[in-house]
Amino acid sequence: MFRRDLRRIRFALTSRMLWKRRAVFLLGAVAVGVASVAFAKMADGAQEFYVHTMERMPYAFLILTPLGFGLFAWATARFFPGAQGSGIPQAIAARRSGSPAHRARLLSARVTIGKVLLTCLGLAVGGSIGREGPTVQLGCAIMVALAAFAGIGRANGLILVGAAAGIAGAFNTPLAGVMFAIEEMAKSYDKRLSGLIAAAVVISGMVSLLLVGQYLYFGSIPTEAFATIGWNAVVFCAVVGGVGGAIFSRGLVALSNAKGRILGPLRKRPFVYGALCGLIVGALAILTHGFAGGSGYGPTRLLLEEGVASPWWYAPIKLFTTLLSSASGIPGGLFSPSLSVGANIGAALAPFMPEMDIRALAMLGMVGYFAGVVQAPLTAFVIVMEMTNEVHLVVPMLATALLGAGISRVLAPEPLYHALSFAYDPRPEEMPQAGEAKADTKAP
Repeated sequence: MFRRDLRRIRFALTSRMLWKRRAVFLLGAVAVGVASVAFAKMADGAQEFYVHTMERMPYAFLILTPLGFGLFAWATARFFPGAQGSGIPQAIAARRSGSPAHRARLLSARVTIGKVLLTCLGLAVGGSIGREGPTVQLGCAIMVALAAFAGIGRANGLILVGAAAGIAGAFNTPLAGVMFAIEEMAKSYDKRLSGLIAAAVVISGMVSLLLVGQYLYFGSIPTEAFATIGWNAVVFCAVVGGVGGAIFSRGLVALSNAKGRILGPLRKRPFVYGALCGLIVGALAILTHGFAGGSGYGPTRLLLEEGVASPWWYAPIKLFTTLLSSASGIPGGLFSPSLSVGANIGAALAPFMPEMDIRALAMLGMVGYFAGVVQAPLTAFVIVMEMTNEVHLVVPMLATALLGAGISRVLAPEPLYHALSFAYDPRPEEMPQAGEAKADTKAP
């Protein structure tokens, strides 16, 4: 027994392959952290351009948004196939795949660079999108590229670790990165991967911390906002969030797979379809003074920090523009817009519950709706808690997330990202041949 343990320790310390794998994970986590911060800076600049242009020349978006959506949807289909939408469905499809050629196509450098650039451009012209989903695809691509360079297989686990590091770097939320990898990407827990995921998340988070300093994504909320907590608010936010999340999920899947007489031919013409979606998004953005376009980060932070709410009807409009932006064919995620929708759903309850602070209601709305969209309640709970550093609403937020996700699951049985991932399954020529080795799909 002792000799066997000694041999195992000696192998762990002297194996060249094991040290090569450790180096890949270390360097990959650092690279993901650096890339996440750089992407965040670019996206923030694009969002600032949108905000300033909306303030000075709002009607310009009747031209900028449809033209931008059309051009970006066409460019994505023509030059960067696989870069459409969030990036999380692509990562799930790549992790599920047994074809190295298929994974290489979805996570190639060209697709990833195109996704980053076009996501930023989409934000600049008013797309209701976020950078968080694309950061996941970016993290997976970096990990897989480094492994290929080092001659290491087992891409399955590398994709999972890259996704976790991407979420941690995007939001500065390490616990959410771990939970996302387990709950959303893997849909199961593999103890062999837990240490690698945690290490990659910590390293990516440390790099982000060194480059941009300690920060809370949505700022700090005063303690007095949580003096009174009503459980009827938990039920309301969970029910409305769960139903709204299911409507969004089913709507996006339906639009993404549309093959009818009208939408089917339109989807075959990316410029026309994207431009039509962009025209509606641009018009609604002008109607809501910019709220319906962009990531929604600014108004949401203002709501959570200072309690400044928007009209109640902004939330369903933001849901609709996010749906159109995600289905238009341009790259872009839906984390930030969904959190914005949820915050305004909660804030709409304020006139009916004057005893509760509007900021507490907004947090419950964020958790309920986001859990309804992604059907990953623990990820929704942890990500909102970490982004605001809030501990006073732990039990109410967890209850809202679980109930909201449960209601959404009844109305939309297939989780959104997994339903979308089937559109990125291997092409016939990418399918592995009979008897082809698939060892590289095993977890490290």
